[in-house]
Amino acid sequence: MELWVESTSSSHINEQADRIWNGSSPDVAIVQIDDYKGQEQAISLVGMIDWILIYCSDWTMIPLENIVSIAAGSGTRIAVSIDKEVELSGAAFALQHGVDALLLPPNESIWNAARNIIEIRKSTNEEKMSNVELTYVSVKEVSSVGVGERVCIDLIERLEENEGMLIGSSANALALVNGETVPSEFVPTRPFRVNAGAVHAYCLMADGSTRYLSELVAGDRVSIIDSSGSLREASVGRLKIEKRPFLVIKFETSSSVEGQIIVQQAETVRLVGKNKLISVTSLESGDRFLVRLASGMRHIGRSLEGEMIEK
Repeated sequence: MELWVESTSSSHINEQADRIWNGSSPDVAIVQIDDYKGQEQAISLVGMIDWILIYCSDWTMIPLENIVSIAAGSGTRIAVSIDKEVELSGAAFALQHGVDALLLPPNESIWNAARNIIEIRKSTNEEKMSNVELTYVSVKEVSSVGVGERVCIDLIERLEENEGMLIGSSANALALVNGETVPSEFVPTRPFRVNAGAVHAYCLMADGSTRYLSELVAGDRVSIIDSSGSLREASVGRLKIEKRPFLVIKFETSSSVEGQIIVQQAETVRLVGKNKLISVTSLESGDRFLVRLASGMRHIGRSLEGEMIEK
């Protein structure tokens, strides 16, 4: 997606722009959308011109989605004038495809937001972002640890049956906690939810950093991982925090690296075992499940070289 800037004396912005827009160009048709007539005018130009630049007097998504759908594969690309940050995401992801260019004012704040949107779009357009290396660990002990504050992470999209999030008491040993995607005779599935654990726990964010569950807010981008280690991003819709009884699950690797995770004592919380999901309430000593191991230390969630011990 290109970024255009309205003609300006700001050389700093000009250097970052794909095009400096001076109000006219032989390959760009300008369409003002005030009502359905503007939409019809834009649609009539699809296939006849390289670019259609859309101005909306009152920002509306449906006309833009209609134009994007009709222009797909036609050779005509769609640009839209944006002057508010809140409008960026709608234009960039209209019908999951989005427009081809944004015309922005010479405002540093909206340019920073637009660049962030472009990075998110790049990652969501990739079938698989990357992979994380997962390894099996063995359960040493499962015991009650009392009542505390449990965080459910509700996403703005559904998870596949074998997807979840990496959660743990140590940033260097995060367990794969499966989403609530498994049917039960007692409760319905919540395929958008990961019952993640206690407020103190870490989770893996989309940018590779870690964050305490207590710090998450709606709109944060988190990493979603499946049992093969394939990783993608998803956005947090809300956090549901309630008082619940907890279990502490202590585990170790074949090389005696130890870790733990504290999760709600509930049958619907599942870890990912060998070819099966294991409810935390049925875990026994010797059971094996997947974790991501890492080395080094963390500062404000960022990985650094160095030694760190978390118990």
